[in-house]
Amino acid sequence: MIAAAHAGCFSMALSGQLGAAGLTADNINTTAAVRLEKLEDGFAITKVHLDVTAKIPGADDAAFQTAAANAKAGCPISKLLKAEITMDAKLVD
Repeated sequence: MIAAAHAGCFSMALSGQLGAAGLTADNINTTAAVRLEKLEDGFAITKVHLDVTAKIPGADDAAFQTAAANAKAGCPISKLLKAEITMDAKLVD
């Protein structure tokens, strides 16, 4: 459920970042993979990897990567998790 919440939150944050840049996505698809590990003090989410693809007419990769990085940093679920968050973000036709 954490992975689904993070993917959904990130997609909404990305949409907001794109809107601020004057861009509108036709499609944003985000999946999240969560790593749960047993630590000395119990179980914890230690890593999350976001895979993002988006179709955005008129967007160049630099603008998309900037929006994606800002969304990753600003997403409330990203802020909530005390985990390493990585991301692959790709524009598709």
